[in-house]
Amino acid sequence: MEQGRIQPNSPHRVLFLLRLLTVTALSVFLFHGSMHSQSIPPVHAALDAALPDAPAPAAADSSAPSHRDDVKLVNLPRNLLFDQAAIWTSPVRLRPHDLEWLVPTGIAFAAAIATDHRAMTQVVSHDAGFNNANINTSNVLIGGMIAAPVAFYGYGHFSRDEHARETGILGAEALVDGVVVEQGLKLVFWRERPGVDNSRGRFFQSSVGVDSSFPSSHSLLAWTSASAMASEYHSPWAKIAFYSGATAVSLTRVLGQEHFPSDVLMGAATGWLLGHYVVRRHHHPLKTPSALKNVTKNIE
Repeated sequence: MEQGRIQPNSPHRVLFLLRLLTVTALSVFLFHGSMHSQSIPPVHAALDAALPDAPAPAAADSSAPSHRDDVKLVNLPRNLLFDQAAIWTSPVRLRPHDLEWLVPTGIAFAAAIATDHRAMTQVVSHDAGFNNANINTSNVLIGGMIAAPVAFYGYGHFSRDEHARETGILGAEALVDGVVVEQGLKLVFWRERPGVDNSRGRFFQSSVGVDSSFPSSHSLLAWTSASAMASEYHSPWAKIAFYSGATAVSLTRVLGQEHFPSDVLMGAATGWLLGHYVVRRHHHPLKTPSALKNVTKNIE
């Protein structure tokens, strides 16, 4: 490996993307209100633009806990503090060459925000029954996504499956990180919900309080959980199951008229990065094969 370069699966690569996304969220609003309505970009295309495959230039933080530390419940408070310090201070480590990824990412989110009003007034149904059904579905699904790491930990603890136990602990750590990040962003951006003022989606409205629409909490937490579990279990079948659940949560939040497309896009991208960062920071590469791994391997 060349000196000064970071391996593609390094946690510093994911940390780079986290700080990229944080600054992008701040810069996108320079475009808000000045762009004209246009066709809604495909979700997969926007996500691809929001998640560039770039290495992180920053050197390892010697003060942070080693990824070789034992993954134990007792270490969660310390690890959470280091996670939050790395996430919230990462924008100051941006470099000029980061614009290669920051600019297209900013454009993707700006395009999504520019089409939010049209999407919620002309595309998504306003039928109350349809909206409520989607809201209820998203609430059930997010409950399952949050409970999944707990189930992994319980299974791993009682069956002595170290891999499943680690998945549960790191999944829980990522979810707590996600709660802190999404609440922090909500208090910064104060965006109105689609049901307010004919879905204008205005930002920085103090009357919104803690009920800000941006980003979507459901979407961010669902993708955080899915990303953490998918980072531990590399079977295509497992990834399909995890990410399908997260995608369903995001879609039903929009179809329920609870969030704008850009809200769930930001939530999904941020959650995906958080889950990957936590696992790659603390994951132990050598694990006892787990039941889920064996089952999915047999299916293949």
